[in-house]
Amino acid sequence: MFKLAPAIVLTLILIGSAVSARSQSALPNPVLAFSGSTTYQSEGKNYTRYHFYIANADRYAELFAPAPELPPCGQNTNASRTWVDLYDSNDKRLYGFCAIMQVKELADIWFNLPEGTTPPSWVYVELTDRKSSTKYKSNIAETVL
Repeated sequence: MFKLAPAIVLTLILIGSAVSARSQSALPNPVLAFSGSTTYQSEGKNYTRYHFYIANADRYAELFAPAPELPPCGQNTNASRTWVDLYDSNDKRLYGFCAIMQVKELADIWFNLPEGTTPPSWVYVELTDRKSSTKYKSNIAETVL
């Protein structure tokens, strides 16, 4: 048996961290696309829901694996590993999803506005992997077809 000097051990740890970070950043940025809008009524008020999907969602399957060791989202004790947030052109958060458990749910992410409200010209999505503290920011997508 031999002993490694503390400096060598630290160097090996740093190299391992760099390789791990490089492999995590190998995921592409999400490709966000607008799929349409719908109107609906809730509690006597009319709303427009703007629907989007992530075209390359299949690349993120590992990020939506169960992660019961992570903190809940408010009262939701089944929060997912990765949270999905939609933002407008001024970086204002429009809506977020903290319970997406399967990548196929990225086929319909959305935000609502009161009917008659002009939507932002474009939006983007940010995926936040809470396990690795990595964020993936999408392209901008228009809010009209």
